[in-house]
Amino acid sequence: MDLPVDEWKSYVFQKWSLLPKSTQVTISTAETLSDIFLHSSLLLQPEDEMFLQNLSRGYLVEKDPNAPLFYREEGNKKFQQKDYMGATVLYSKGISHSRPHTADISLCYANRSAALFHLGQHEMCLKDIMSAQMHGYPERLQPKMMLRKAECLVTLGRRQEASQTISDLESSFAAKPTLTAAQFQILQTNLCRLKMKAQEKESLTETFPAALTKALEDMDLKGENGQVPSASSSVSLRTDPLRGRYLVATKDILPGELLVKEDAFVSVLHPGEMPPLCHLESKWDTRVTNGDLYCHRCLDHTLATVPCDGCSYAKYCSHDCMQQAWDLYHSVECSLGGLLLTLGVFCHIALRSTLVARFEDASKVIRKLCGEIRNRDTCSPERETLVQTLTCDLGGESENKGKMLEPPVPGCDLNGKYESNYNAVFHLLPHTGNHSPEHRFLCALSVSALCRRLEAAGCYKPAAAVPPGSGSELDVWGVAMLKHVLQLHCNAQAITTIQHTGSKENSVTNSRQVRLATGIFPVISLLNHSCSPNTSVSFISTVATVRASQQIGKGQEILHCYGPHQSRMRAAERQQKLRSQYFFDCSCAACQNEKHSAATGPRWEAFCCRSCGALMQGDDVLICGSTSCTESVSRDHLISRLQDLQQQVGMARKLLRNDKPEGAIQLLLGCQRDAQSFLSGEHSLVGEMEDDLAQAYAALGDWQKSATHLQKSLQVVEVRHGPSSVEMGHELFKLAQLFFNG
Repeated sequence: MDLPVDEWKSYVFQKWSLLPKSTQVTISTAETLSDIFLHSSLLLQPEDEMFLQNLSRGYLVEKDPNAPLFYREEGNKKFQQKDYMGATVLYSKGISHSRPHTADISLCYANRSAALFHLGQHEMCLKDIMSAQMHGYPERLQPKMMLRKAECLVTLGRRQEASQTISDLESSFAAKPTLTAAQFQILQTNLCRLKMKAQEKESLTETFPAALTKALEDMDLKGENGQVPSASSSVSLRTDPLRGRYLVATKDILPGELLVKEDAFVSVLHPGEMPPLCHLESKWDTRVTNGDLYCHRCLDHTLATVPCDGCSYAKYCSHDCMQQAWDLYHSVECSLGGLLLTLGVFCHIALRSTLVARFEDASKVIRKLCGEIRNRDTCSPERETLVQTLTCDLGGESENKGKMLEPPVPGCDLNGKYESNYNAVFHLLPHTGNHSPEHRFLCALSVSALCRRLEAAGCYKPAAAVPPGSGSELDVWGVAMLKHVLQLHCNAQAITTIQHTGSKENSVTNSRQVRLATGIFPVISLLNHSCSPNTSVSFISTVATVRASQQIGKGQEILHCYGPHQSRMRAAERQQKLRSQYFFDCSCAACQNEKHSAATGPRWEAFCCRSCGALMQGDDVLICGSTSCTESVSRDHLISRLQDLQQQVGMARKLLRNDKPEGAIQLLLGCQRDAQSFLSGEHSLVGEMEDDLAQAYAALGDWQKSATHLQKSLQVVEVRHGPSSVEMGHELFKLAQLFFNG
C-alpha cells in the first residue's frame, strides 16, 4: 500500500514504454525534480485521469445512505451471537455512513453503546448514549438506554449521577407511561437493583494498565539538547561527507536510556486490506481493518470511533481529534479518499506534509523551490550558483563577516537547531538519481494527477505566496510532493504496535509486532543503519521513542536498524534488501563478523552431527566440526528432513487450533526426538516446538510443564534475537501469564 495499486502501476509503466525514445531520455537525464515533474505533468492526458478516476471509484469512501441499515442488521447478528467486539465494529461502520441528526446514526450509536457495555467499556458506552440522544434517538426506546446509562454510572462509582439518572427515569415514566405491564415490572426490578448498588458502590481507582500507559507517556528526555530538541543531552548531531548527518553519544550511555522522543511530522494510517468493490462479494465490506480500530489522526486504539461528517473512511478517537485533523489537512483530503487509497500511502504522506507546512514559516523552502522552477532552463553552473545563494540565505549571517561562512547542516535553522519541522523534512535526501527512470515517472505522473484533482476541486491553499514567474502554486508544491514521495523510499518509518492473538478463552495469548501506519520522523531519519543496532525503537500513538539497547560509549555513533536485522536474515539477503531500498552496501560489524562465520551459518539455522552432536560445517556437503569425527552428509538431505519436520509441526499446530492439545503434545514430542538427531539445540524450529508445547500444556492447565517448555523456548529466542529484543519481550510476557495462572 506504500506505492500505487498494481493496476495504475502497470498502466503507467506501459505508457512509459510507449513514449518516444527522445522523451524517455529527456526525463531520464533531467537534472532536477522540477524538470522531472514538469516534463511528466505535460504527458498526463485526460484518458489517463479517467482511468485513474475509475480505479478510485472502486473504493467506498463516500457516505452511502443504504449502508447504515445493512451494518446495523449485521451488527445485531453478531450481538445475538455474543460477539460484542464484532458487533461494535459493524455498528461503527454504520455510524460512519450515517448523516448527522438522522434515525440511522442515533440507532447505530445506541446499539454500539449496548455492545460496549457488554465489553466493559463503560465510559465509551456513556459517550455513545449521549451521542444517540444528541442525534434524536426515539423517545419510545429511551427507558432501556437510560437504564444502561445508570448501570454504567453505578459501575464507575459515580453514585450521585447514577441516582439522578434513576430519578429522571422514574419521573419520565410516571409522566409518560409507554411500557407494558411486563416491561414495567422488569424496569422496576432493575431500578431497585441499581438503587442498592448505587448506595454500596465506591469510586473506582484507575486501573493499572491505564496508569502504566500514562506513566510511559509522561516519560521525558533527560537534559535539554539545544541542537536537537527531540533528543536527549546525551547525543549530538554530526555531519560527514561519507556518512552524512548522524548522532553520536556525548557521554557513556546505559542500556534503557531514552535518547530520542519525537512526534511524527505527519503520519498516515495503513488502511489494511481494503480491496476495491469489484473484488468483494458484497457492496459493503464487513471485515475489520486498522481503519476501524485506530484513530486516523493520533493512532490511538479505540472501539468507539467518531466519523468524519463528510466521508465514511476517516474515523477518530474523539471530536477533538476529528476537528484537529480537519483544520490541518482533512478538509482538503476528505473528497480525495478513493484517489489517495489508489495512489498509495507515500502519495498521501506527501500531500499531507505540504498541507501541514501551511502552518509553518516555509517561505525560504518555497523560495528554493521557486528558484529551481524559474531557472529550470538555465545551465548547470547557474543552477549551482542559485542553490549556493539560497543555501547561504538559509544559513544566516556570520558574526564575523570577514570570515568564510561554513555551510550549515542541512535541515537546521538559522541558529543551527535541527527541529522536527517542514524545513527538516524538506532536506531529507530523495536519492533521485538512484531511482529507476520508470519509478520516477510513476511518482511524477501520480503527483501530477493528484495536483490536477486538487486544482479542479479548488480546495488547495498554499503555505505562502509564490513569487511571480515561478509557475503555478500547484506546480511549486507538486515538485515538493514529488520530492517527498522519493524521500519516503529511504526515510519512511513504519509505526508499529503490539497486537495480541488468540481467542479470549485462552489463558495465555501470543503477541506480535504489526505495522500500523507510516510516518516521517526527521530526527530518527538522522540515525544510520546497523544490522546489529545499539538502540530499539517503540511507539505510543504517533510518538516514537529511541532507547539504548546496550551500553554505548562516549563518541560512539547511535545506530538504528532499517529492517534487515542480523537475527532475522543472512548477510547476503540483508545486503540485497539494503541495496534495493536504501542504495548502499552495509559494512557494519555484524556483516563483517558474518563473513568469517559463513562456514557454519547462523546458530539458529545450524545442523548438528548425528554421531557426536557437534555443529556441521560446509556448503553442499556438510562435515562434522569435531576433529575426532568423520561424519558427513549432503545439505540437501538435511534440508529435506527439516521440511518434513516442519510439516509435522504444522500438523501439531492445526491440532492445537482445533482444541486437541493431547494429540498436539504427542506429535510434538515425536518431532522433538527427530530434531535431536540433526538440528542444533539453538535452531529456531527447536525453540518454536518448545513454544508450541508450552501452549498445549497451558491449554490443559498444566502450568508447570508449560512454563518449563516456555523457558527453553526463551533460551533459543535470546540466542537469535538478543536479550533486549521485542521477540524476547513477547516470550517473557507469555511466561508472566503462565506464572500468574499457575
